[in-house]
Amino acid sequence: MNKSDLENSMKILKKYNQEHLLNFYDSLTDEEKDILIRQILSIDFDEIFSLYDKSMTDNFSLTQKVTPLPYIDKYSISEHDIKLYKSIGEEIIKNNQFAVVTMAGGQGSRLGYKGPKGTYLLNLKPVRKSLFEIMCDDIKRANEKYAVVIPWFIMTSDENDAPTKAFFEMNNFFGYPKESVYFFRQGKLPIISVDRNLLLQEPYLIREAANGNGNVFASMKNDGILDVMSTLGIKWISFGGIDNVLLQNVDSVFLGLTIYSKNQIASKSIFKETPLEKTAVYCKKDGKPAILDYVDITFELSELKDTSGNYLYRDANMLSHLMSIDAVKLVSDINLPYHRAYKKNAFVNEEGVKEVPDKPNVFKFENFIFDAFYFFDDMLLFRVDANKEFAPIKDFTGKFNPDSAIAKYVAFWGSV
Repeated sequence: MNKSDLENSMKILKKYNQEHLLNFYDSLTDEEKDILIRQILSIDFDEIFSLYDKSMTDNFSLTQKVTPLPYIDKYSISEHDIKLYKSIGEEIIKNNQFAVVTMAGGQGSRLGYKGPKGTYLLNLKPVRKSLFEIMCDDIKRANEKYAVVIPWFIMTSDENDAPTKAFFEMNNFFGYPKESVYFFRQGKLPIISVDRNLLLQEPYLIREAANGNGNVFASMKNDGILDVMSTLGIKWISFGGIDNVLLQNVDSVFLGLTIYSKNQIASKSIFKETPLEKTAVYCKKDGKPAILDYVDITFELSELKDTSGNYLYRDANMLSHLMSIDAVKLVSDINLPYHRAYKKNAFVNEEGVKEVPDKPNVFKFENFIFDAFYFFDDMLLFRVDANKEFAPIKDFTGKFNPDSAIAKYVAFWGSV
């Protein structure tokens, strides 16, 4: 680091009233000073404060016209059509034109676990398996079925990239061909306090956080993943989260139906059982595919039915998506909107002591993968059985906990 870098950092911080970030500068080692200054120079302060200011003035009211997004129930399709869609999907898979992306940038903190969430172990008696191994098992079954090796792309974060890679090495990639596993990192943004200050994670480190699963597209472009996929001849990509132990990454019927219906994007959904459950549902906004957040769903809207008695706004997002590579390339160049979340985060206070708040104290900004759907005229919505395809692990004590996931997994697969 040179003197001009320090001077430039001081000018930036003064412009945005963030001089407190250098409070402990004189007590840092040369290496720590370098880390802090390089981080300050890398942050887009205009972006984070613009997001903060905009979120303070937005009233988040629903101004767009909301209409239903039609769905197809997996179990209402005839046997003849199932065979047709399966044959279309299998041709893509067998011709090595299909890839899987697993979004695994999170930590296991909500599970009381220190480490990447994908390394969390489930007690599937008589064996214990990590979420990564469970996901790997699913893709390996498809490899065996179709006599291929599906390229597996795993999105990490700055926080968990190194330990995730070490975990795969330590476990010999769970028997998956190492050359067919690719890692890439999602972007990040500083978190910001409610009173408009960036916070220190350590005296030499500004606290930042991953900026949402919607960053997957830009990250794939920035890390050269889209180039790799193009070289491999990939035409279709399955996207899913690491925490759903019943996720079907490779579904030939889903793929074939998407292609047959001439859609570039598709999502699986599950039926939302209770009207006011805090779950986002699929809809159309101003005629474009979108998600309706639960805060915008009234009891009356949730109870609306069509003339056949089917609910119109009960298809919940389960983070299982399918996109053509052309669709991914298109949205990788689009700045998706950010959503503000109110979170609780520890920080280094003005005395240099790590402070752990007892209530939310910061805003985090994220974009979500479903924000990309709005840039297409239509999409396929494929309703599936939650007991067969949806067993996520969100936290240790809530509805989606490890025990509930294990019970569903064992009920579906039998003893391991």
